[in-house]
Amino acid sequence: MIDVYILDLLIIGLLLLFVTLSSGWIARLPLSFAIIYLFVGIFLGSEGIGLIQLRQNEIFNAKLLERLTEFVVIVSVFSCGLKIIRPWQFRVWNITARLIAFLMPISIFGLAIVGKLFLGMSWGEAILLGAILAPTDPVLASEVQLTDTNDTDELRFGLTSEGGLNDALAFPFVYFGLYAIKDSNWNNWFKDWLLIDLIWAIALGTIMGFLIAQAVVWIDQKVQKKRAVDAVMEDFIAISAILLTYSITEIVNGYGFLAVFVAGLFVQYSYRNPHKPLAQLEFIERLERLLEVATILLLGSILLWQPMLNYAYQSLIVIVCLFFIIRPLGAWISTIAKRPLHLQRRSFHPATRWLFGWFGIRGVGSLYYLAYALSHGLKDEAAERISWITYTTVVVSVIVHGISATPLMNWYEHRIASKKSASSTLSEVE
Repeated sequence: MIDVYILDLLIIGLLLLFVTLSSGWIARLPLSFAIIYLFVGIFLGSEGIGLIQLRQNEIFNAKLLERLTEFVVIVSVFSCGLKIIRPWQFRVWNITARLIAFLMPISIFGLAIVGKLFLGMSWGEAILLGAILAPTDPVLASEVQLTDTNDTDELRFGLTSEGGLNDALAFPFVYFGLYAIKDSNWNNWFKDWLLIDLIWAIALGTIMGFLIAQAVVWIDQKVQKKRAVDAVMEDFIAISAILLTYSITEIVNGYGFLAVFVAGLFVQYSYRNPHKPLAQLEFIERLERLLEVATILLLGSILLWQPMLNYAYQSLIVIVCLFFIIRPLGAWISTIAKRPLHLQRRSFHPATRWLFGWFGIRGVGSLYYLAYALSHGLKDEAAERISWITYTTVVVSVIVHGISATPLMNWYEHRIASKKSASSTLSEVE
C-alpha cells in the first residue's frame, strides 16, 4: 500500500510541473494560479479524495494555519517594499496615505456595522470580522501590483503599497475585537489598547524596520568589501533581513509585519549597487510563489461544504456588502480630489477609482488574522461563524478577482494607462 504522504508529494509535483509548463498560456487567460491551487486543494482534502487530512485536531489546524500564513505574509510584505522605488515626497505617497487613512477604517467599520446590524454579532465580534477581512492581499494580487521596480503606474503603486501596509495596520483592530469579546466594558482596556497596541506598536514597527534594514545592509557591505560571499548563498541575506526584522520587532512588542515592509523599502534604498535589491527581489518572488502554492492548497483542503452552506446566507451578505458597496465606496471617498502625478487632470480617471475599489483582493492576510484570533481566545459559535464567513469570502475573492484581474488590467493598460503615458510624454515635450 502506497503511503498517503508519498501520493501527496506525487500530486503536488505534477501540479507544479503543470502550472510551470502552462504558465505562458495561463497568464493570458482570465484565470489565476491561485484558482488552480484552490481546486487541487479541495480535490485532495476532506471533501475530495481525502489525501490531506488536517481536521482531526482543530487547535493544531489553527496553529498550523497561523504559522504558515504568518511566514507567507512577512515574505510578501518585504517583497512589496523591495518593489517600490519612489522619492520620499508626500505628493508621491499621497495615494498610499489616503488608502490607509480612509479606505482601511471605512472597510473595518463598514463590515463591523454589517456584522452588528445584519448578522446579529456583538460589537467585539463585528469589529474583529471587519479587521480580519479589511486587509487586501499582497500574495494573491500579483496581477494588479507593481510588475517591477521601473513600473511607475499609480494604480499599481497604490495597490502594492496598500497591500504591504494594511496587512500590518489591521492588527490593532484585531486586538480591539478580541479585547471587546473578552470584556464588553471598553473602559477596562481601551486606554491600554490606544497607547500600546495602536501608538506604541506602530511607532516601534516603523523604527525597527528602518534600523534593522540599515544594520543588515551595513554589515553586508562591510563584510563583502573584505571577502565576497558565495553567490549561491547571497540571496539568503534577504531571508535573514526578514527574519531578524520580524523577530526582533515582535520581541519588543512592535508590529513585525509593518517593520518588515519598512525594511523592504529601506533595503531597496540603502544598497549602493542597484542590482543587489533586484537579485533579492527575484529570489523573494520565487519563494513567495512557492508559499502561495502551499497556502492555497491548505485552504482548499480544510474546506467543508456543510458549514459553508450553514453560513452561506451570512457570507453572501458580507461578500456583497464588502465587494460591491463598502470597498468601492471607500475607494471613491479616498480618491476624492486626488490629482494624478505627472498629468494635467484634476482627479483620477473614474475607471481608475473604480479599479481601486474592485481590486480589494482578500487572501492570506485574512487567513492569518483568523488563525491568530482562533489561537488567542476566539471560540465557540463566534469562532465557527467568523471562520466560515472568512473562508468563504477568501474563496470567492480568489475565484472572482482571479478571473477578473487579467482582463480588467489588460483593459486598463490599453485604455487608461496608455493615455496617461501619452499625456505625460506630451507634457514633458512641451
